[in-house]
Amino acid sequence: MKTQAFQLIKNGKAEDAFAFNQIELPTITDEELIIETEAFGLNYADVMARNGLYRECPPLPAVIGYEVVGVIIQAGKKVNQDLIGKRVVAFCRFGGYAKHVITKEYAVVEIEDMDAGEALCLATQYVTAYYMSEYLAPVHKSDKVLIHAAAGGVGTALIQLLKLKQAHIIAKTSTRSKEAYLHEQGVDYIVYHTEEPYEKSVDAYLGEERLDVSFNPVAGSTFKKDFALLGSGGRLVLFGGSERSGKKWGILSTLNFVRKMGLMLPIGLMIRSKNVLGVNMLKIADNKPHILKYCLQEVVNLAQENKINPQVGSRFTSNQLAAAHDFLESGKSTGKIIVTF
Repeated sequence: MKTQAFQLIKNGKAEDAFAFNQIELPTITDEELIIETEAFGLNYADVMARNGLYRECPPLPAVIGYEVVGVIIQAGKKVNQDLIGKRVVAFCRFGGYAKHVITKEYAVVEIEDMDAGEALCLATQYVTAYYMSEYLAPVHKSDKVLIHAAAGGVGTALIQLLKLKQAHIIAKTSTRSKEAYLHEQGVDYIVYHTEEPYEKSVDAYLGEERLDVSFNPVAGSTFKKDFALLGSGGRLVLFGGSERSGKKWGILSTLNFVRKMGLMLPIGLMIRSKNVLGVNMLKIADNKPHILKYCLQEVVNLAQENKINPQVGSRFTSNQLAAAHDFLESGKSTGKIIVTF
């Protein structure tokens, strides 16, 4: 079938990178379904893809985007036909910036009349946060946790999930304009990396104690700093590389980014009893879809039980896609950015 989509046609500035075109969707398989899209969400990986820095991005022209809210209008033979007509939040393996999206049954959860923006918060951001803090490296009561980019989508999700566990949360952010938002979410201490080296602020705050967990989507120079702040049994969870974004020297910037992270021998991790964990939710979706389904259903349940409060930071319409991308890339946003058709 034919539909319309925002195609990423070139790398670079958001205003030049996308074109709204008619595209042909492939015929669905017996295991797939089609969603008529109401809205889609933005993630920092989209910015990386737009800048040509995301290795998972399909060859251009491509339709990017990981999550949508909409109504299922068609289902393959092996899909539960009762899903047709249901309003869902769904993951997609790219393709989200389109009026119709193909995905699989394990990637959808019914949401009834839940606000589209709140539901989109739950997809990538809350599922990523839930997977990291509940499934991969469970956080415990009184653990001391550092959250980078704490006012963003995943940061907000981590704060809310970890407050349920009564963890002690140190939030890292850029400016004091986000202070009220972070205190409202329930953090215990805030460090501003634009005012002073964040590692010194965290070290002074901890005193003789050390971090139990750092959730880090920045990498680069922050890797060694976080590793030094960890205590015995500490876990450094890497789930992004935003420090590489925005650098204009191509392969030289990439090599410098890698150099700053340094080399690490496994024996050193054992001797220090420290842990480094990498997270790529696309790989989890590809190879362990049952985990993705479980995490998505759990965060939808938590939202419906009012145990978490998904935060929609900004809403844009589909003719404002470039502005939405620029805002996300600026680092000034809080919560989730969504785009509605």
